[in-house]
Amino acid sequence: MTTVLTPTTTPSTGNGSTGLRVTQVRVLFSEWTKFRSLRSTVSTLLIAVVVMIGLGAMFAAITASQATGFEPGATAISTSLTGTFFAQLAIGVLGVLLITGEYSTGMIRSSLTVVPSRLPMLWGKLAVFAGTVFLTMLAASFTSFFVGQALLSGHHLDASLSDPGALRAVFGAALYLTVAGLTATAIGALLRNTAGAITTFVAVFFVFPPLTNLLPTSLTDHFVQYLPSNAGAVLLDGTFGVANPLTPWTGFTVMCGYAVVLIGLAAWRLCRVDA
Repeated sequence: MTTVLTPTTTPSTGNGSTGLRVTQVRVLFSEWTKFRSLRSTVSTLLIAVVVMIGLGAMFAAITASQATGFEPGATAISTSLTGTFFAQLAIGVLGVLLITGEYSTGMIRSSLTVVPSRLPMLWGKLAVFAGTVFLTMLAASFTSFFVGQALLSGHHLDASLSDPGALRAVFGAALYLTVAGLTATAIGALLRNTAGAITTFVAVFFVFPPLTNLLPTSLTDHFVQYLPSNAGAVLLDGTFGVANPLTPWTGFTVMCGYAVVLIGLAAWRLCRVDA
């Protein structure tokens, strides 16, 4: 008696002609599923929204109660959006966890097995993160602006959304937070360690800029405006203590340049170094 064995066909996840192919769109949907299923995603975004609106309202109320009005370098627009600089901590943590969470649990090996070319996974993470953060923080930015102006209006210090630079600043706050978060994600992909990546992000965006105030102004005037946070912050219609600030879109371009370089390094390490 003879038994005939027939070969079985297995789905292909690579570039073969059978089964499902790994495409950027499918990877994008996969990363979206992972991103929205994490409990930290909703909680961290909620913290960022509350901090941005709440602190913006607090600074607007404090300004309205002062006889001296605005602080040097501040405007009605920038005052209502001050919470942006505190919300970036939550966004930065979320960006780091987006990539280091998989390294800490070992899930990154499964992700790279499914997507052996590796880079589509990184692009998918960055796209999902950028889209979610921008839309969420844009809604928070508009809310923060209108709440802040309502508090300032009692002393006739408020601004309108039709004022020069107002709409740019509101959109700029969301853009600033998105690029700051992408920078944090790139740092996380480079270091592959949650604590180290968060520490590095906090140092770059929160520690180094204030420390430059301890240096002679003859030195800081030449480079402090090029720090990532100082460069991008000009979009929010304030100079924030920087003596020679860049123009808004030039500053934002510089900030994006840092993010692009770090993302490029993260992509290089992802391709060259095993998980």
